[in-house]
Amino acid sequence: MSATNTDRIEKKILLRAPRSRVWRALTDAEEFGNWFGVKLAGAFAPGAQVRGEVLHKGYEHVTFDITIERMEPERLFSWRWHPCPIDPGMDYSTEPTTLVVFELEESADGTMLTVVESGFDRIPLPRRAEAYRENEQGWAGQMESIERYVRKAA
Repeated sequence: MSATNTDRIEKKILLRAPRSRVWRALTDAEEFGNWFGVKLAGAFAPGAQVRGEVLHKGYEHVTFDITIERMEPERLFSWRWHPCPIDPGMDYSTEPTTLVVFELEESADGTMLTVVESGFDRIPLPRRAEAYRENEQGWAGQMESIERYVRKAA
């Protein structure tokens, strides 16, 4: 985390799969859950609030709760959520959310996927550094996870 940019996390990965395949992995709730490690109830659609159970070991007590913002087919998918909601005794509903944006670009070798999560500077100071650190590490792992998923499914 640099002192000049604590508000956003950005990760990029070249996925050796067609853009339509990557789009489906991102926006079909069941496929998304398979690589992201969540069991979801509901479908992704703009304005939808989708909840589910986190399946990652040690985080099973965490509820995955997102509100879908935008879906521009095979180009952009975004949602809002409360980052790092790991304390079951804390009410995160009064905190600001961060915005997660996935962008897909055609590449000669497949699809360039960029994910940006922004808005950390609005998270309450006592939680800000931990939320940033946890999500920065989390997105690094999730980029590897989607890469394995689309490679296996291609």
